[in-house]
Amino acid sequence: MNIYFACSITGGREFESAYQKIVAELIKDGHDIPTSHLAQVEVMDNERVLDPRDVYERDVDWIKNCDVLIAEVSMPSHGVGYEIAFALGIRKRVLCLHQQDRKVSKMITGNSDPALRTVSYGTVEDAVLQARKFMSGL
Repeated sequence: MNIYFACSITGGREFESAYQKIVAELIKDGHDIPTSHLAQVEVMDNERVLDPRDVYERDVDWIKNCDVLIAEVSMPSHGVGYEIAFALGIRKRVLCLHQQDRKVSKMITGNSDPALRTVSYGTVEDAVLQARKFMSGL
């Protein structure tokens, strides 16, 4: 399946290693992730040189063409929130993963849209398991 993976970039990279593990495992499972580069260490340098309009158009196109959106939301991010809302607005299924004990916006946790699932995890391995469980239920 084609997965749009969303994660914080400019909002903070505290969970970068989790992003990398989740993306790597989903790719190993045979999924296509056009946003896999967002999990990489050099993403800030690579994205910094791009025009904001180009990023917006590229990312919106990827969301429109994905089967699902999986977001790691442990780190607050305006962009990730926008991507989630955009995906739900065009009827994409969305999984939001976050570390246990992290505060997540009530705009996400309070959303009753049946296309949205929010799950906490204790370890990165648990996050991968939750992502696989979500994908197998589609």
